[in-house]
Amino acid sequence: MQSANVLLKKILRSSVLPFAAQHGMKKDLFPLSRTLSSSFCLKQDNSCSSSEKLDLDAWKKVTKSGLQEEVSEAVSKHQEISSLAAAREILDMWRLAGRLVPENISEEQLQTFIECPTKSAKKKYLKFLHQKELKKKSDKRKTEEKRKRRLEAQERAPKTDETQRNSHIRLWTNNMDKAYNWRAAQAMVFGQPLVFDMSYEKDMSVQEVANTVRQLVFSEGCNRRSVDPFHIHFCNFNENSLYHKEFIKHYRESWDKLLITVTDQCYTDVFPKDKLIYLTADSPKVMKTFDHNKIYIVGSMVDKSIKTGVSLARAKRLGLETAALPLEKYLLWNSGAKNLTLDQMMHILLTLKDTGDWKKALEFVPKRKYCGFVNKSVHELKKSLNLINALKLGKRQEELRKQYAKNYSKKLTQK
Repeated sequence: MQSANVLLKKILRSSVLPFAAQHGMKKDLFPLSRTLSSSFCLKQDNSCSSSEKLDLDAWKKVTKSGLQEEVSEAVSKHQEISSLAAAREILDMWRLAGRLVPENISEEQLQTFIECPTKSAKKKYLKFLHQKELKKKSDKRKTEEKRKRRLEAQERAPKTDETQRNSHIRLWTNNMDKAYNWRAAQAMVFGQPLVFDMSYEKDMSVQEVANTVRQLVFSEGCNRRSVDPFHIHFCNFNENSLYHKEFIKHYRESWDKLLITVTDQCYTDVFPKDKLIYLTADSPKVMKTFDHNKIYIVGSMVDKSIKTGVSLARAKRLGLETAALPLEKYLLWNSGAKNLTLDQMMHILLTLKDTGDWKKALEFVPKRKYCGFVNKSVHELKKSLNLINALKLGKRQEELRKQYAKNYSKKLTQK
């Protein structure tokens, strides 16, 4: 009998005990083994107490709950796999139909495609991925062509001169990187802050967020290479946001080494309100001079997604001062919105900070948006343009009247 009990305990330790430990039954572990051993003894000895019998109902509940959890997990995994497979079949059909669909798409991108609310949103997202894929291929092809040209030039040029030139370039690049990083480190301590408001993710699509991050990367590089850089602050920045994912794609391991300040706090909690100025194209107040004692805020949005008054409404809601660039004062505006990209704003602000010359700063505005710089006021220029248009229109009307009279006289003679 004792050998049978010992054997039963070994079986319990190897099979039942791990299962019970997995479902959180550590406290009732030894009473359960005792009830199992006592139930085995009941067949030969009726003196065992009834309190040591096995509780089969509790055991069934534990096994059923474990099986239900495993079944629910399996069902959810199966549904997810089936939805991904169905999405891939739809993409294959669209690709055969000649639509703009990327050749390679990851599971994360496929999940984002499934989560798009409408069919038009899915088409726009696929078009964005297709254009991104084409750009990658084009960049890869250009890089390969440059590498081939460089190899051909190396074969033609003397080896000694080439090695000396390459070593000099590497040395110069390393020294310049150290100088740029030293300037950025000094700006974090003594530099003028420049805030980028990262709270507009909900107002943009995935493609627009990617374009915004690309412009911010250009802005950070331009600021780091300047003579007197800003201390860049990314405020209202969340770690699990699309902004963060796109920054990781661009910077990778260097993201944590950037000499900028990233915080999830609002700029009103970091700086005093009387020093903050929100730069927005919708502001009724025009910026006259660059103030080195103020802290300028730029909304992190792209041109295509800007809705009229969004940034202005946010600044007013927070009780902040606003300002707009004096584009009409210095430029004869041609067409299009007066919203500039983030890297263009960075170039303009850096030039104003260094020189204070508006004409030099506004040279970074795209040439297609204006006809040229003006010496007179815009009001006088508009008056002269309206007069010219009126004279042209008057001459045209006189020509049309004479032509109509001539044609009408011909018709009368024919009759």
